Amino acid sequence: MNNVIVSPSILSADFTEMKSAIAEIKNAGAQWVHCDVMDGVFVPNISFGQKMVGDIRKITDLVLDVHLMIVNPEKYIEEFAKNGADYITIHYEATENLEEALKLIRQCGCKAGLALKPGTDVKVVEKYLDLIDMMLIMSVEPGFSGQKFKPETLDKMKLFGEMAKGKNILLQGDGGINMDNASTLVSCGCTCLVAGNAFFKAENKAEVVKKLKGI
Repeated sequence: MNNVIVSPSILSADFTEMKSAIAEIKNAGAQWVHCDVMDGVFVPNISFGQKMVGDIRKITDLVLDVHLMIVNPEKYIEEFAKNGADYITIHYEATENLEEALKLIRQCGCKAGLALKPGTDVKVVEKYLDLIDMMLIMSVEPGFSGQKFKPETLDKMKLFGEMAKGKNILLQGDGGINMDNASTLVSCGCTCLVAGNAFFKAENKAEVVKKLKGI
């Protein structure tokens, strides 16, 4: 399990102390920074946009893992790429131009991620497997931090693993992930874990990262 990628979500950080939060992520041994972008339309809340991503890019060499919880993400892909995103993940449910949007992410020099809400059948992604570098299966409803993990999403993760066998696609879990359920997620095929409150509310963040990685 020590090859697991840990991507702490800055949505759970104190925005007035963002530089310190990014330093904490790196010092704790996490490899990625998860940036939850919310528009108040696709999800009820509003978080931040491309400027935040650009400002974070100035202060870290960690992988910027940008999760767009926004409608019509294709309008903003180039902006997030220009601001330093490494991975850009868009939602299956958020656009009518999914194939074009996924292709655009790669054209902009980023890795392409595809996300599903908990209620969406994982089989819908089968036709897009050659267009993505990462699959994000949400284990809570997108839009709020601090929700409880939905165990029924584990079967979707296993099924995706069967669908994507032989393909080099990361499987990311996001929502309610903590030290208690991380090993279960990894056993179901997850190679990347997003942690928000479990990371930022912990006193010993390095210990959290180790537990998530299974070290």
